Amino acid sequence: MFRFSKYILLICLLTVSRGLIAQTTTSSTYSQFGPGLLNRPLLPQTRAMGGISAAYRMPGSYHNINVANPAQYSSIRLTVFDGGISGEYLNRANRGGDETDFTAALSHLTFAVPVTKKSAMSFGLVPFSSLGYQSRSRSFIDTNTVDNIFSGDGGVSKAYLGYGIQIGKHLSVGANASYVFGKLERSNSLEFVYDAAAYSTRQIASSSLGGFNFDYGVQYFTNVSKKVRMTLGYSGTATSKLTLDENSVFTRYTKGQGGEEGLARDTLYATSKEDRTLTLPMKHSFGIAFENPNHWMVGADVRMSDWSKYKENRTKYGYMQDSKGFSIGGQYTPDINSVGSYFKVIDYRLGFSYDKTNLHLNNTDINQMAITFGLGLPLQSSITRTTFYKINLSAELGQRGTLENNLVREHYVNIHLGFTLNDTWFRKYKFD
Repeated sequence: MFRFSKYILLICLLTVSRGLIAQTTTSSTYSQFGPGLLNRPLLPQTRAMGGISAAYRMPGSYHNINVANPAQYSSIRLTVFDGGISGEYLNRANRGGDETDFTAALSHLTFAVPVTKKSAMSFGLVPFSSLGYQSRSRSFIDTNTVDNIFSGDGGVSKAYLGYGIQIGKHLSVGANASYVFGKLERSNSLEFVYDAAAYSTRQIASSSLGGFNFDYGVQYFTNVSKKVRMTLGYSGTATSKLTLDENSVFTRYTKGQGGEEGLARDTLYATSKEDRTLTLPMKHSFGIAFENPNHWMVGADVRMSDWSKYKENRTKYGYMQDSKGFSIGGQYTPDINSVGSYFKVIDYRLGFSYDKTNLHLNNTDINQMAITFGLGLPLQSSITRTTFYKINLSAELGQRGTLENNLVREHYVNIHLGFTLNDTWFRKYKFD
């Protein structure tokens, strides 16, 4: 009965995964450019360590899923489920003042299943990018005061299926085949502030995109001493083209005396552009990690991406540039076998990341940096000792952008909460 309930849970989780599609998970001003604010496919375990992923394999007794490098799947020996939620507290500041927002949503839903003793497959849904912003500026048309309002909403998700296999004693390779899809909506409104009889106007541009994407990775691991293992890792994403369908509607409406918005009076025009293309660039990540399994791990990553080659319908954008960055981090578990102190079996994680992002605005690079930390909180296993649970909590305290050259500086706190389950699903048991 218990095993049957697991399959019911699996079906329910797959149904809930629809909630991950097209979510708005940010309120960043910088999300309005390109496909939105980019999200790396990281789970709370690695986010807490600065986002290291290329050489992340299996530093403890729990089996985890490293979507960012599918070569890691070969280390998985149990069925793994990992799902979570995330929240962002963001403060935006410019020369005129500052404001704050909070957003929260489902963050990821991933599964992994061992295929052989040295291989496993993984599938799931993770965020790719998010669009969520609003800005307002006041100007004049003749003697009328008008507000220019710019806003955006939507998100892009990534559904993947991957496989990783160990070759020999020290090498593992893997790949993900993914389908990237979502909807982004941007609007531009011109509203008369004091004249309730005047017609305000709004243009809404909606973009639906979808297409296949391919990730690959390799990890080389070996013991450098009796207790310490070293892992070298590389992961990459191939250049891919997505189909882009765009619709634009231009309407007129009125504003009431109290500022309430009335129904659209008419549609001035509507356009539709189908079968356009969006070109995503190639990405690379390199990493190294040293670990004493079940006790400690430290690692570092460097990454780069050719975002200057980003195109929408063969058009390049001057605000896009090649991005690069690095991460360092690690985790420490005092005593995995402790029975007298729960604090000794907790994973303590810490890290730092820095990125020169893909945006170059007003002759200024938009840089981002964050301090990260988190905990891995093991829960009591099942009576049969075949099912293991862990709660993973991470936080990112970061800054994006600058006040120079009329830009926006953002301070953010991102909280990620994940639940990891290790079990022996899909195994065929034999009885005498």
